[in-house]
Amino acid sequence: MDTLQTLVTSSITILKAGLVSGSYIYPVHGILHLVSHPALYRSVQPVLTKCLLISGGITGGMFVFTYLPQVAFCAIFSGPLAFASAALLVLGESYVLIVMATKMFILEDAQDKIFDAVLLQQGHEALVASNRSIKSGRSGMKTIGQSISKPLSRFSKDGLVRYVVSLPLNSLPIVGSIIFLFYNGLKAGPRYHARYFQLKGMNAQEREAFVEERRGAYTAFGAAALALNLVPVVGLVFNLTSTVGAALWASDLEKKNSPSRDHVGHGDSEVAVEIEA
Repeated sequence: MDTLQTLVTSSITILKAGLVSGSYIYPVHGILHLVSHPALYRSVQPVLTKCLLISGGITGGMFVFTYLPQVAFCAIFSGPLAFASAALLVLGESYVLIVMATKMFILEDAQDKIFDAVLLQQGHEALVASNRSIKSGRSGMKTIGQSISKPLSRFSKDGLVRYVVSLPLNSLPIVGSIIFLFYNGLKAGPRYHARYFQLKGMNAQEREAFVEERRGAYTAFGAAALALNLVPVVGLVFNLTSTVGAALWASDLEKKNSPSRDHVGHGDSEVAVEIEA
């Protein structure tokens, strides 16, 4: 009983901290930022096209072959809401397959590039240059080149197991889906800053301490990003925009924690950036 009470208390504390942090807004900021910066969008458009085709095929196939059987299953718990609960389950299952088909082989390099490009736009050239080549043109345009390190693997077997095991929560209307998002957001949130930790040169202990200090904020960010990822077909686009949002958050953390570093201020214009093909 004491263990359960401690777990509930800890979860409420994390949830409150996440709501206060406002980090759940950054995935939305990422959407607006990508839309307002066509050069960034054009640089990753070929990757997005491939991902959308794969995502559409997998999601469509899952609905054709698995939706109705899961409606019957969800009717046991959800009653008249079974159709909605089953749709959430199918979307969740489709997301697992889409991640396995695209993230490891297509998205990871693009995520690192666009993360670095956004940081460079915000004026954090010294931070980005620590792990990636940057070329400066006569017009002031800066070009993101090759990374010194290989792309980070954001694919986590533990995270995948956690996700699959918690999928049945979506059969419970509303409350189950909210628990599902925050339960997975707890681990998913920090993965969006994996590149930031790499650029900062943090070791495992430093990363763990950094995340623990902001556990609520990372959980809220991860939950919001996951909710966008589950949008049919275009969820992978939101995966990339959440990466943009994570970079904007990292930029704000840098400006807050290292005000004397080499970066532009909030009121200054952004640096013009493009991504090398």
